[in-house]
Amino acid sequence: YDRAAELGVKDAHFNLGVMYAEGKDVEKDTAKAVRHYEAAAMCGDVSARYNLGCKEGKAGNTAIALQHWMISAKLGHDH
Repeated sequence: YDRAAELGVKDAHFNLGVMYAEGKDVEKDTAKAVRHYEAAAMCGDVSARYNLGCKEGKAGNTAIALQHWMISAKLGHDH
């Protein structure tokens, strides 16, 4: 996934975000997870945008979380 992410593949960024967020096959690293979610969201990945909202919400940044969730909902995310 790393090489694909370097090439700008949004699915690779999203998958790396999930891996780092959950510590799946890599050491858990929230900062790296957010960085990959942001890259995927900027490429139009709706689930990455939703996950950014979840991360911001857990961090207590409700206004930013709401913005991410509203964008993801407008783009078709169903949660």
